[in-house]
Amino acid sequence: MSDPIRVLVADDQEIVRAGLAMILGTQPGIEVVAQAADGAQAVELAARLRPDVCLLDIRMPGMDGIEATRRIDALPLRPAVVVITTFDLDEYVYAALRAGARGFLLKDAGPALLAQAVRAAAVGDALIAPNVTTRLLRAFARSAPDTPARQPIEPLTDREEQVLAALARGRTNQEIGAQLYISLSTVKTHVASLMAKLGARNRVETAIWAYDTGRIGRQPPP
Repeated sequence: MSDPIRVLVADDQEIVRAGLAMILGTQPGIEVVAQAADGAQAVELAARLRPDVCLLDIRMPGMDGIEATRRIDALPLRPAVVVITTFDLDEYVYAALRAGARGFLLKDAGPALLAQAVRAAAVGDALIAPNVTTRLLRAFARSAPDTPARQPIEPLTDREEQVLAALARGRTNQEIGAQLYISLSTVKTHVASLMAKLGARNRVETAIWAYDTGRIGRQPPP
């Protein structure tokens, strides 16, 4: 049996912090090892306890979640960071990703997506809340240079194209499996193959490539 994913939860509101810790604590393979009331405490605990994943609120007094993310990402054995917030604002998304976050979720995401984001971050993947993804990609598409997108190492299969289209629209692995009538393990295999062929580090880069190459349309729908 593999070791559980060790998680640090940081939020300045005690009831929210306790709720997130309780939700994650009930998920198989996840263990909450610490809770922090602000960014400075989160950085200190991350450096001392070395959790696998830090779940950080963005708006905290003193050191906010963005600066805490930046400092945690600079640690020698840096944990992965997932940012969670009630504020669905683009500047928060950009700032979190630039600071090194591997995930961005809203607090109403639900237990399943919350656990999925933690697990994805723990293995080096990135998960962005589906309702944020299309706006994020639209902004990337608008700012992308007018140069040809890189070509895959190997041509994509028809099934990989289908998985790519669903992924680029912010679908989770479970939703992709249900849409295409394939198992979760098969979805994961196709996503891994896509990232390898495209030289992408995570799902977000894979989705951006889909828009850049016109597979979904240069501008995602609102």
